[in-house]
Amino acid sequence: MKYMKWIGVLASLLLVISCFTPWVVIESRQITISGIDAGGTNFGKPGYLHFVMAFFFLLFTLIPSLWAKRANLAIIGINTAWALRNFLLIAVCRGGECPSRKSGLWLMLLASLLMLISALFPDVELKEDKPGK
Repeated sequence: MKYMKWIGVLASLLLVISCFTPWVVIESRQITISGIDAGGTNFGKPGYLHFVMAFFFLLFTLIPSLWAKRANLAIIGINTAWALRNFLLIAVCRGGECPSRKSGLWLMLLASLLMLISALFPDVELKEDKPGK
């Protein structure tokens, strides 16, 4: 698990990039929803919370301390829940109209899961106890 920190960093960059790509397209209303532009809907701007969570994830990942790794688990838990909420809520069928899912939605979910795996297996060096003490 030597490279988990760098996989997490790349996944957080992928998360930010996925918020700028289209998530779903509603054909009947000609609306394209992305993480930062959900015009014509009541979804708001769900990508902005991902930006904040990615910032704190990067900050806590790069700090080599145990408290930062523990705080990172809380941050990434919220981020993964928000990603799952976006995946399930934004792409649901409403009124007989099913929007088509685009690659940005799948990338957002994949990046959040990679960040979760990276936070679960951090690169932490443990101090060894000396015998006789």
